Amino acid sequence: MIGGVAVVALLGRPNVGKSALFNRIVGSQRAIVDDVPGVTRDRLVAPAEHAGRRFLCIDTGGFHADVARRDVSLTARVRETALAAAEEADVLVCVADGQAGLLPDDEALVRLLARSGRPLVVAVNKIDVPSQDDRLLEFHRTGATHLVATSAAHRRGIDTLLEAVTATLPPAPCEPSHGEGAARLALIGRPNVGKSSLLNRLCGAELALVAAEPGTTRDTIDTLLTVEGRSYLLLDTAGIRKRGRVTDRIERHGAVRALAALERTDVALVVLDASAGMTDQDARLIGRGLEAGRAVVVVANKWDLLAPEQRTAAVFRETVRGVHPGLAELPLAPVSALTGEGVERLWAIIRRVERAYERSIPTPTLNRDLQAAVKDHAPPTDRGRAVRFLYATQTGRRPPEITIFSSNPTAVAGSYRRYLSNRLSAAYGLEGIPLRLVFRRRHGEQPVSESRPRRSGGRGPRTGRPTRGAGRPRHR
Repeated sequence: MIGGVAVVALLGRPNVGKSALFNRIVGSQRAIVDDVPGVTRDRLVAPAEHAGRRFLCIDTGGFHADVARRDVSLTARVRETALAAAEEADVLVCVADGQAGLLPDDEALVRLLARSGRPLVVAVNKIDVPSQDDRLLEFHRTGATHLVATSAAHRRGIDTLLEAVTATLPPAPCEPSHGEGAARLALIGRPNVGKSSLLNRLCGAELALVAAEPGTTRDTIDTLLTVEGRSYLLLDTAGIRKRGRVTDRIERHGAVRALAALERTDVALVVLDASAGMTDQDARLIGRGLEAGRAVVVVANKWDLLAPEQRTAAVFRETVRGVHPGLAELPLAPVSALTGEGVERLWAIIRRVERAYERSIPTPTLNRDLQAAVKDHAPPTDRGRAVRFLYATQTGRRPPEITIFSSNPTAVAGSYRRYLSNRLSAAYGLEGIPLRLVFRRRHGEQPVSESRPRRSGGRGPRTGRPTRGAGRPRHR
């Protein structure tokens, strides 16, 4: 079990439909599904429920039986990751391809899983119609007690499979939802900047596959852990390149899911390669996080590769200021996933940013600081009329939102809005937090005209024809 929740692991050869079955079980399109074998590499975890029983479902990469013991290839490591997931599971589901029939790799996997002593269900997938049910017969040779014909594509046999699974789950004294109450942290960044290595370092275990070639991670991987009594759900995502450089369909799906992870996170940990500095793509991803209303921490990984004279945060910030000056003061965590340098400091920064993201600002303090900002730099006038700020109050959290009531909200220029945002962010320690300012007119305040009154003559606003009062009067 994980945190008191039972675990069910799906295992099988490549391209037997594990990910499609996983999506059916968890009730959402969490895993990338494609006809190309070997799409899934890391294990995916998502909560599922059937007949009132909650459990965690794990989707694993394709299992290859004929892998040498000392093989260190990606295929071998995918196999080891799948078997590691099986070690954590309470119930094992071996998925086979009913159209291909029983293959030696299927038999080898069933024998291997049966030796674990855990409950085992064999799901013979791709049995799309009842007339194909006889394909199930040859799978009795595996000796499996529980055999279920399924079709993930047509949602056939899913309830029967779930009944077989839940019937063999161990009793659970407590069944909290996966990640309930946990702070959500998304690791996003370009390919090959070390996101998965950092995930493994933060978790203290080899949970994600790491390889020298970019694009190893394809799906978004959720991992629950506890640090100093605080629960966190880490979302490791696929690398995101510039849109014009992405031609592979699977990579494109992974990038879309990576950006979607921003919608379900609290803090975006934008991981970049410190030896390469902050690239334009890094800056775009930071902007995406801030636009989504998420707190942002810049994680400068591979810090150990920098020359000694460059290994200070101040020097790195100056380098960033030269190319992206607006991002130089974001929270910065220099780390090395390889050596572990800076990881403890990263957790301290995350906790500080979390507190700022939840910040509640007293109204008297807010108005005092607003008036001080206006006194130091008065807003530009609107055609000679002074724009007055009447009062401000906090109207939202996560991220903080401040509503400022003004005599003429539409006359507040964008540059002055940015000035107030920067001034208030600095006053309340909101570095890395997208402070939202909303300008409104106070109820009962008379609106100020935003345009000059139109003359009685001239052309109409839409048709371009002369208005009735323009030109010479018409004769009757």
